[in-house]
Amino acid sequence: MIRIYTAPSCASCRKVKSWLKENNIPYVEKNIFSTLLRTDELKELLIRSENGTDDIISKRSKIIKENKVNIEELSVNQLIKFIQDNPSILKRPIIIDERRFQVGYNAEEIRAFIPRELRKIAECDHTDFCPQFLDLKAEYDKDKKESLN
Repeated sequence: MIRIYTAPSCASCRKVKSWLKENNIPYVEKNIFSTLLRTDELKELLIRSENGTDDIISKRSKIIKENKVNIEELSVNQLIKFIQDNPSILKRPIIIDERRFQVGYNAEEIRAFIPRELRKIAECDHTDFCPQFLDLKAEYDKDKKESLN
């Protein structure tokens, strides 16, 4: 299941949610200001980011600048506590599932979140002649319908 970490005033977050809805891709939204960010979630975000804190934390954040916080000097536990106390330092949106991780809205990169089976179908120029099209589409539609119920 795709999780997206969002903020209400974030335009990129609205774009991601709109794109996922348009493509009928189910997701779970976590508003970083109204939902407690659990320690295990934050550790997963840090582990999955290729460049560590640079990928998910805005070092130009007002809170970081005003408090003269050096993120690199914090232990992992201190960093997690700091994020939990100051979720606004997180870049948004953060999109994550079992295999993929993306920060921000990028129209090209977000396509990676379309299920592989549907990407294969989209690559076929003549869906009427693609033997797997009807079976895969029916299966996808059934799974989608069940996940919404």
